[in-house]
Amino acid sequence: MKKLFFAGISVFVVLWSSHLAVAAVSDTTQLRSKAIYGKEAKVITYILDNNHYRKINLDDSLSSVILDEYIKGLDNNKQYFTTADLQAFDKYRDKMDDLIRAENVEVAYLIYNAFRKRFDERMNYALTKLVNQEFDYTTDEYYETDRDKEPWCANEAELNEVWRKIIKSQALSLKLTGKSQVEIEKMLRERYERLSKSIKQFNSEDVFSLYMNAVTESYDPHTNYLSPKAADLFKQQMSLSLEGIGARLQTENDYTRVAEIITGGPAEKSDLIHVNDRIIGVGQGASGEVVDVIGWRIDEVVKLIKGPKGTTVRLQLLPAETGVNGPSKTITLVRDKIKLEDQQAQKSLIPYQKGGKDLKLGVITLPQFYMDFDAYQKGDPNYTSTTRDVQKLVKELQAENIDGLVLDLRNNGGGSLTEAIDLTGLFIKNGPVVQVKNSANKIETLTDDNPSLVYNGPLVVLTNRFSASASEIFAGAIQDYHRGVIVGESSYGKGTVQTVINLNRFINDPKNQVGELKITFQKFYRVTGSSTQHKGVTPDIKFPTALSPEQFGESSSPSALPWDEIKGTLYQKTPMINDKVLNNLTKAYQDRLKTDAALQRFVSETEETTRSYKETKVSLNEVTRKKEIEEAEKKKAANDKLDTKIVGKEGTPVDLMNMEDEYLREGLFVLGDLITTKLG
Repeated sequence: MKKLFFAGISVFVVLWSSHLAVAAVSDTTQLRSKAIYGKEAKVITYILDNNHYRKINLDDSLSSVILDEYIKGLDNNKQYFTTADLQAFDKYRDKMDDLIRAENVEVAYLIYNAFRKRFDERMNYALTKLVNQEFDYTTDEYYETDRDKEPWCANEAELNEVWRKIIKSQALSLKLTGKSQVEIEKMLRERYERLSKSIKQFNSEDVFSLYMNAVTESYDPHTNYLSPKAADLFKQQMSLSLEGIGARLQTENDYTRVAEIITGGPAEKSDLIHVNDRIIGVGQGASGEVVDVIGWRIDEVVKLIKGPKGTTVRLQLLPAETGVNGPSKTITLVRDKIKLEDQQAQKSLIPYQKGGKDLKLGVITLPQFYMDFDAYQKGDPNYTSTTRDVQKLVKELQAENIDGLVLDLRNNGGGSLTEAIDLTGLFIKNGPVVQVKNSANKIETLTDDNPSLVYNGPLVVLTNRFSASASEIFAGAIQDYHRGVIVGESSYGKGTVQTVINLNRFINDPKNQVGELKITFQKFYRVTGSSTQHKGVTPDIKFPTALSPEQFGESSSPSALPWDEIKGTLYQKTPMINDKVLNNLTKAYQDRLKTDAALQRFVSETEETTRSYKETKVSLNEVTRKKEIEEAEKKKAANDKLDTKIVGKEGTPVDLMNMEDEYLREGLFVLGDLITTKLG
């Protein structure tokens, strides 16, 4: 069986931050290329030209994209380069392709060394001019944290003004936490001295890796170069062997943002840290100093957070719900290893009374589509798989006489394609599940050939923005067959397939390690012919969401493959779901929106979070900033005081564990409506 990866949202740790290298240097050392890098670059582009799903060649047009992406990777927040620097780089705009084919990657080092010089200048300016400055916090001015909205600075004077605001904002944040001027100066100095020191750890391989990813990701965001170091990390993550808090992180402007919470990890179990929270400080143990990590490289932040099982780490956060203008909070987590069993499907049974009827609702949570490939290939009849586990859990729930089932695919980033097909087969008699098209335009229909049904009762599938790839195949098939109701947010929109190619197959160099290439080579299509790419799966019942496709999802990447469609395949819809049923469910949900206090609270919180995402300007006026923090705290406190006791439409208490998980709660209510609609 070929190993295919459908990791969906995040398949390997992004190694470099928004402004990449995070320090200035005190020497004039310049990084240089190695001959092996030119060979790797040429081989990579050969493989991409001949095997990538998107049939484009490395030419002048793509060369221009690569240059822009490389510059953006170095200086994503426009804090270092000036327009004069960009004009100097522009002479390479249509030459990147020719240089790579000639095994020449020197331009990557030329641009990086220019960046390193500018970085050094900025750090020196910060340390000598700004760190010890006592700012005037009475003036009305703002700092735009998302400088992607801003033009590049024309000269050094404009850069100085940007950095004045950066450090003034950081100093004000510290002041509002009660720090004295002496403490502020000390913390800021240590921050920038630490940044200056860490640049020395950046080596030639790191520069090549950054450059090659600018090349590969110009084809699509899921095609990546994995350096030998990154390839090892990728394998560790695929085997779930990492110890830590169970969260995937990304850099967003100056902050480390939580991109994903891993099911079964300390973060998920504690419910203290959530997607889109920003980590601004890390402390070791119960009382160790909290180290400020604003502006740090992502790999340096990860080093602080990771650690042996059983040890304690403290994180200082800016919660997503209150944003950059809200107050920070500090949480404590105990590190642990994410066990395979924590990633496996789990069930629960929830009693529910509706319309005088006592119902039993089953819930199966599925964090990923997993399969023990090694055991399968060895012929082990008891190999672990998603389908086997879900089938067992469904039968256990049926033995308890459930009236309906929720399959929770939230945050399920994908996994085994085979398992997505087989799992669909538990709920339909047989038929096509998904179509796959390769780079040669050959279309293959993948089918469930097992006519037996494991469960044919009322079914709700719960999705959110981070349900991706294999999750979208399953949800799309259930929707297309009219077998169940999809509830929640639109899914991620990742409709592509990747495989990993070891470059050792093409380069025989015993003296030098070479990396690997993860390449997109196939695309998914639903049985209707519609691609899941970009659009994902649109729920039948859409819940409030703070996550726009432009910010969170496949559509957030300019190089993502486009949505398209092919000819649909023949399949037999079930009579389970029709327009009348969906209209009744929608009406019941709309009625709850008018009367349910907990749902209204959830809508309010979602709207507030949406506003906080959009608000990227921070006030540099102390009174204004303090007022914004106080208002954010009041709104949160008001929401926390709302009665969270769950009450049914008729006023009957519902035993849903008084859950704060509003998505699951609403999914269960939709299931209850579906059951009573069917019973009626």
